Amino acid sequence: MIKLGFLGAGNMGSAIMRGIFSSEMEISVSAYDKDTAKLDALSAFGVSPCASEKELVSENDYILLAVKPQVLGGVLDEISDEVTHDKVIISICAGISEDFIRSHTIPEAKVILVMPNTPMMLGLGASAISRADGVSDEEFAFAKSVIESCGIAEEVPINKMKEIIAVNGSSPAFIYLFAKGFVDYANSVGIDGEAALKLFAQSLVGSAKMLTDSGMTVDALIKQVSSPGGTTIAGLDKLYEGKLTEAVEECCKACTARAYELAESK
Repeated sequence: MIKLGFLGAGNMGSAIMRGIFSSEMEISVSAYDKDTAKLDALSAFGVSPCASEKELVSENDYILLAVKPQVLGGVLDEISDEVTHDKVIISICAGISEDFIRSHTIPEAKVILVMPNTPMMLGLGASAISRADGVSDEEFAFAKSVIESCGIAEEVPINKMKEIIAVNGSSPAFIYLFAKGFVDYANSVGIDGEAALKLFAQSLVGSAKMLTDSGMTVDALIKQVSSPGGTTIAGLDKLYEGKLTEAVEECCKACTARAYELAESK
């Protein structure tokens, strides 16, 4: 049986563990976290607690790093003696490169990078995943199946893992801000904000399904809703005047630039 160990049992790590146990995956799962209360809570799902970082690494085939990026260097230094060429390291730490992990462990470390997002906590995650050289197809497939236990995972080139952060990792916050604009408008014209939020949220869900399942392009979907001279086109004209798509592009560029800045500061 494959053995998977989690270094860190916070929101994202715990979400993945819950996803594994709600799926049909037959793997051994253990975890280490300085907060033993988190481990106690996860034991009900069948997670085996480890007494230290080193114990966790030595006893598992796959190591999933789920700690905050700012402490990762110290954690990797602590476990470096236990990292061998046959172990696979899966990192869900934002902005961390394979070179960073290898510089703190061994040069030939097998590394898989994942950029998840917070909807993973509801089993609806959208994660970007990539692999460094040395990772086999079988090892990558296993790691991808672990991430897919709580959402979807799409492979991207490893040298684009910072660029993708804006698209899936940070985008929930951008979407929430967009939603806030609609709810604020509803409140301003005397519509109950809670009702407006439910309607807009469901509109997001339905629109997302149209994007993935309708077989239509984005432009075709926009046109489908936009009758000439109608209400939708009037609103779209204002968004075009406000250069919404350009603002989104600048937002993504700023997000990416910050990812590179943070990586260089580590």
